[in-house]
Amino acid sequence: MKKIAIQGVKGSNHHKVVLDCFINNPEIIECSSFDQLVESLLSKSATLGVMALENSIVGSILPNYSLIDTNSLHITGEYYLNISHNLMALEGQNIKDIKEVHSHYMALLQCADFFKKYPHIKLVEDEDTAATAKRIEENKLKGIAAIATKDAASLYNLNILEENIQTLSNNATRFVFVNAKEKLTSEKKFNKASLKFELDHKRGSLAAALNIMSDCNLSLTKIQSLPILDSPWKYSFFVDVVFEQESDYQKAKSVLEIMSTSFKVLGEYKNAK
Repeated sequence: MKKIAIQGVKGSNHHKVVLDCFINNPEIIECSSFDQLVESLLSKSATLGVMALENSIVGSILPNYSLIDTNSLHITGEYYLNISHNLMALEGQNIKDIKEVHSHYMALLQCADFFKKYPHIKLVEDEDTAATAKRIEENKLKGIAAIATKDAASLYNLNILEENIQTLSNNATRFVFVNAKEKLTSEKKFNKASLKFELDHKRGSLAAALNIMSDCNLSLTKIQSLPILDSPWKYSFFVDVVFEQESDYQKAKSVLEIMSTSFKVLGEYKNAK
């Protein structure tokens, strides 16, 4: 049986990704943080991890790029989850009874417009959406609501006061599956890759790298830069590319390896879009 580490508790969006993608009831390892998730992989208490990487509204989750890189994790796949935020509380309450809403900062941010209609409600940042719902049920907290999934409301016996309160209906998060195997192998056909590289700090170096990808028929779907900690004002580049022919990708990869001062394949996998 697979042991899959998630950030948060059952009922979270990370948990929903597992439910959507794995039909054999894997064992869930609940982690209070992404750092703990990574540790569960490195210690081999989990065989696979689910990690949110970017959201269509608020953008990239930068610390997770660094966690994948510095811990030499391998991306083995991806999944796009449409996010539905729901306001929930103990049975017998309505929205007028709610004095505070506790949830992850990202959920609060994505629902900001909804709460403009309720200035009496105080918004409080919390570690996790589903964990807040669980705590409300366990401690029978009246006057406090959570923003979480419908699965969380069902698991923790909460009443949904309002459904789909996110500001934008087209709200999706990209999750990646990661493991800590010592050697990355591509056992199946793939048409997407996540790469990290560093370049000489000189004019035109990034443009040259991007031209190589274009000339080799790779489509760039993501580019993200992060500072190199021991080299002020220099950056690492994280890119995602998709392609039709693996030979095109292999050609581009071999050239990028030569022209980069540092090059790493973070993952080769199937494009989920």
